[in-house]
Amino acid sequence: MTKRRTIPSGSLAALILKPGRDRSVRLRHPWVFSGAIDRVDGDPAPGATVEVRAADGTLLGRAAWSPRSMIRGRLWTIGGGETVGVELFRQRLRRAVDWRRRAGLLEPGAACRLLNGEADGFPGLIVDRYDRWLVAQFLAMGVEVHKEVLARLLMEEVPGVSGLYERSDVEVRRKEGLPLQAGPLLGEEPPGLVVIRERGLDCLVDIRHGHKTGYYLDQRDNRAWLAPYAAGGRLLNLFSYTGGFALAALQAGAGETINVDSSAPALDLLREQGRRNGLDPARLVTVQADVFSHLRQLRDAGERFDMVVLDPPKFAETQAQVDKAARGYKDINLLALKLLQPGGLLLTFSCSGAIGDDLFWKILFGAAVEAGREVQVLARLSAGVDHPLALAFPEGLYLKGLACRLGH
Repeated sequence: MTKRRTIPSGSLAALILKPGRDRSVRLRHPWVFSGAIDRVDGDPAPGATVEVRAADGTLLGRAAWSPRSMIRGRLWTIGGGETVGVELFRQRLRRAVDWRRRAGLLEPGAACRLLNGEADGFPGLIVDRYDRWLVAQFLAMGVEVHKEVLARLLMEEVPGVSGLYERSDVEVRRKEGLPLQAGPLLGEEPPGLVVIRERGLDCLVDIRHGHKTGYYLDQRDNRAWLAPYAAGGRLLNLFSYTGGFALAALQAGAGETINVDSSAPALDLLREQGRRNGLDPARLVTVQADVFSHLRQLRDAGERFDMVVLDPPKFAETQAQVDKAARGYKDINLLALKLLQPGGLLLTFSCSGAIGDDLFWKILFGAAVEAGREVQVLARLSAGVDHPLALAFPEGLYLKGLACRLGH
């Protein structure tokens, strides 16, 4: 059991690390796990700011305390004694907003990731901007405690914003001892569908009920990567959701897109986007089906495609699920390779943080060997510049992709 000691009134409680367990913090990793803590001096409330100290008492930083999580402390600051509060939050938010502005992502009608958690100095906070609306996910105890202040700052510091909506309805909150929550926080409520512009296309975002915060902003640059190769080709878009890859391919002149997803509402929205953008519905085919089963049907029917996009949901939440997830990734990639024409393109992705780059490469290699196909890797793909990564925090790299060409 973790020991607690009383501390002087007015002082911060402290997490005292075990001898030799301070190296990761000194290297600027922002998480303190339960197994690294020797004792807690004081009795901090959940979400309270605590000092993190080495076994010899050296101050390593200040963190948000989360007694129910395996990640007991999420570091706000490293190495110093900065005050955690409004001015620190404001400074970091302004820096994040300025970067997105410089990247050209804050224009009217645009959408981007505005705050990317630890990488932007807000551990456990995700904020996406869709035209005039912000959508936030408060995923950890520290940002939950500061929610009211953070919400106000977002409305004050982000230009052209009308309202802030919360989508903290994700299971990871339960690990923090937090309930799932969703609903308006400040300002106007968003309409049923928010219209954003992505490279000349009108895209419809369901902020209230869509996946994640409503849209896959992390695939924006990868949709653009595919477009130059799409003219005249036939695309199989698997786990299509609302069809971002298909819309980009059709805009670039693709002959036909087959979009497979298990969600009827997502496919309805895909078709509505096609109509809104004046795309030929005959070239925007939707199939509501289990992707694994439908892939086998296409294989048995002898279908062939010039392009296949594989963007599945997360298969592995934890390390314990990696082996099963790896088999699933290999299965769908094997079938996708068999459906490609010689010279065809495969864009394949994993958003499972537990599946590393090297393992994902090995999974694809195994699928290519079993399929008897020669495969060239043309590019490694990931999220765009609005999804920065902290070099000391490799866990932030969740989206991994490979753009591949099938040999003749």
